[in-house]
Amino acid sequence: MKQFQAVVPASGWHPKLTYSAATRVGDLVFISGMTAGDEQGRLVGEGDIVRQTEYIYEKMARVLQAAGCTLADVVETTDYFTTLKDYEKTAAVRRKVFGEPPYPAATGVMVAGLIRSGALIEISAVAIAHSEDPA
Repeated sequence: MKQFQAVVPASGWHPKLTYSAATRVGDLVFISGMTAGDEQGRLVGEGDIVRQTEYIYEKMARVLQAAGCTLADVVETTDYFTTLKDYEKTAAVRRKVFGEPPYPAATGVMVAGLIRSGALIEISAVAIAHSEDPA
């Protein structure tokens, strides 16, 4: 018996994927790494790291909602960057998303590439759910 439950956003999850959008274990929600791909598989914000970052957090908010959480419940993020060009502009997006300090813990990693072609950033996160299991 698995010790975790899959979190499926209202928009669904592609049945061919071998991972969940997020998993929940007790009060912890582990959000899979996300790029700026939309539901039709198109990359949002081609060449624009700020728009890609914004879209990732929009997607993440939908996944968190399915887990009974919001972006305010995020306690840690890991950002994978394929470029250092304009990466510092993603800090303004984080300020907008997370509001006033304290901010979630964060790790930034420079990588040679991501599986999604054209993706400049991928973000994974951990959140704390303060309510009962939504299932």
